[in-house]
Amino acid sequence: MRVHETHLRVRYAETDQMGVVHHANYFIWMELGRVEYSKAAGFDYKVMETEDNVLIAVVETHCRYLYPARFDDEVIVKTWLETANPRMVGFAYQIRRAVGDRALATGRTRHIFCGRDMKPLKLPRKYHACFGI
Repeated sequence: MRVHETHLRVRYAETDQMGVVHHANYFIWMELGRVEYSKAAGFDYKVMETEDNVLIAVVETHCRYLYPARFDDEVIVKTWLETANPRMVGFAYQIRRAVGDRALATGRTRHIFCGRDMKPLKLPRKYHACFGI
């Protein structure tokens, strides 16, 4: 299992009135991890969309919040493929604070491959190895 680590620093704008990261930002971080994972695996979302007209649409998300992140914390988003087939892909995430290695959240996203018309399609063969298919 290939795990990719993406490092980021919590911005002030990502925190709420209580001084902790707003829950919706974890999904943005998962997306960041997914895009960086993809680059490390040998493909680029933008190229797949523009040259092959293949989009990766989110169909399911889950996040379990374990401990709050705060402004200026360095955060590590660990991303890996959980499942993949020519029609669907699932990613898993572990989000940790870099200092002290504290677990902040875990999550999953599932996606279908589709065209610009949002109709499902099969992933082109040239991407199969990138997804472990």
